[in-house]
Amino acid sequence: MSKTPLLDTIRIPQDLRRLEERHLRQVADELRRETIDAVAVTGGHLGAGLGVVELTVALHYVFNTPADRLIWDVGHQAYPHKILTGRRDRIRTLRQGGGLSGFTKRSESAYDPFGAAHSSTSISAGLGMAVARDLDGKPHNIVCVIGDGAMSAGMAYEAMNNAGAMNSRLIVILNDNDMSIAPPVGAMSAYLARLISGKTYRSLREIGKQLARKLPKFFERSALRAEEYARGFWTGGTLFEELGFYYVGPIDGHNLDHLLPVLKNVRDTETGPILVHVVTQKGKGYGPAEISADKYHGVVKFDVATGAQAKSKSNAPVYTTVFANSLIREARKDDRIVAVTAAMPSGTGLDLFAKEFPSRCFDVGIAEQHAVTFAAGLAAGGYKPFAAIYSTFLQRAYDQVVHDVAIQSLPVRFAIDRAGLVGADGPTHAGSFDIAYLGCLPGFVVMAAADEADLVHMVATAAAIDDRPSAVRFPRGEGIGVTMPEAGIPLEIGKGRILREGGKIALLNFGARLSECLKAADELAGFGLSTTVADARFAKPLDTDLVLRLAREHEVLVTIEEGSIGGFGTYVMHALAENGVLDSGLKVRVMVLPDLFIDHDSPAAMYAKAGLDAKGIVTKVFEALGKDRASGTIRLA
Repeated sequence: MSKTPLLDTIRIPQDLRRLEERHLRQVADELRRETIDAVAVTGGHLGAGLGVVELTVALHYVFNTPADRLIWDVGHQAYPHKILTGRRDRIRTLRQGGGLSGFTKRSESAYDPFGAAHSSTSISAGLGMAVARDLDGKPHNIVCVIGDGAMSAGMAYEAMNNAGAMNSRLIVILNDNDMSIAPPVGAMSAYLARLISGKTYRSLREIGKQLARKLPKFFERSALRAEEYARGFWTGGTLFEELGFYYVGPIDGHNLDHLLPVLKNVRDTETGPILVHVVTQKGKGYGPAEISADKYHGVVKFDVATGAQAKSKSNAPVYTTVFANSLIREARKDDRIVAVTAAMPSGTGLDLFAKEFPSRCFDVGIAEQHAVTFAAGLAAGGYKPFAAIYSTFLQRAYDQVVHDVAIQSLPVRFAIDRAGLVGADGPTHAGSFDIAYLGCLPGFVVMAAADEADLVHMVATAAAIDDRPSAVRFPRGEGIGVTMPEAGIPLEIGKGRILREGGKIALLNFGARLSECLKAADELAGFGLSTTVADARFAKPLDTDLVLRLAREHEVLVTIEEGSIGGFGTYVMHALAENGVLDSGLKVRVMVLPDLFIDHDSPAAMYAKAGLDAKGIVTKVFEALGKDRASGTIRLA
């Protein structure tokens, strides 16, 4: 092995491919250290990336990227890929404002042919690219890397079924990091994988198939079935074969001597879809990650030597934990309460619920569509399901929300975490649209917590709603430090509250911008503008009495929400129009997320860009008044 650092000589994969194979082990070791050091500075997803270091090196060494398309499912394991593809000099800007995305992103690099941050999309996208390639008569390879967790989503199997039927040339790497590297993934397995992926075996297999076709149908079917199950006995690939894929594996994903010859063989094959089963260890090569329960899946900044992660300086509780503890308190009182998550037990706080109520908590895997209809079935069976799903992931199950929940008026309670802008994960994980896409559904109750104390009461409210579906949305991260109630008290459905009375300006909040509204009211008071601050609490049913009172008693009414156009502000405008208030000279302004996807940054910076902070609210009020915010004077035309 060379003593000279090799990673410094690699700017793009072409540089990697100039090295001799014997040097790739050193490259992998250096790449793993670089990944650890970078994520220690920025935070982010670590464990998955460490598990695919050798695989990343092997793929870029064997395949001619970017001409050959390499698609990483989800993309959170692609940090080593980014380092090898011309972005090492920016790797310590990961997930920072103006820096690299934490996921693959088409606009960031030619080596990212498909942007991904939600799971199970790679095979569908790869098949589309393969068909486009075939239509153009081009020869390049399409390689999709998908984790075993992502294979729990139906979309992956839909794509595989389609790919098998089309028989288009496509390579799928199944990154299996849910099992240890046991003896079956050793020398014998590697030998078999190399053998059956090679041209000789494939040619003999095809000859055998052709001979079998000359036999009577019964013997043909028997011969083909015998060959398939003989290989399935050794490799476990029968399921994938049934879907039309040629299965190779399992092989040790950390052993380059095993990976390289197999990848070369599948690269050089000429027909049909192939699945290569690669077994890896999440968190591989970093002690603290290897012994951690979550393998350091997602981390904040940490000390490389000890693995100790930086602690928050705030004493305010995290919204997710507040939700979980509130649900636990309600479940202690009502044994019909159950909880459902789609592969995010810790992200939604339901891991805490599961510790106390293991038989009443259900993790259905990365299968949001199933999660929603499963919850609907629980509701139809007389239970009180809470489906805890991020706003961005609930989008994937919208038909089920409409057809299986709303139309049947089943009391499924949706706990929508990560509402609004989410910071470092960027636009792919922002909860921008749920107010609009749930509020338009007949019979839904849609709530938004203004702070962590409000969330406690809204969980109790949802638990008490037995005749229709409901949703409570709340943001990512820590609360604002308000005094917490000992227990949740169900709110009156469809009723808001007034927190501060004024006479000229009315700020009507929906969601966690309430503290910014109060700051804005303080600043407006300094300009002599008496301001009412109200919190709607419910977008649906809307507190029309409150809306009309604010409209009739103030010169300016501004609505504020952490969502897209078509949500709370739209409902308010509709109520005003239906009641003839818009003809009264009232100045109404609706503040929503702008009509663009806001790139990752700190939440505060993202909300400032969106104009949904105190400064933006004050500016909007002055615009409505026709005044200049800086001077407080009327602008001259």
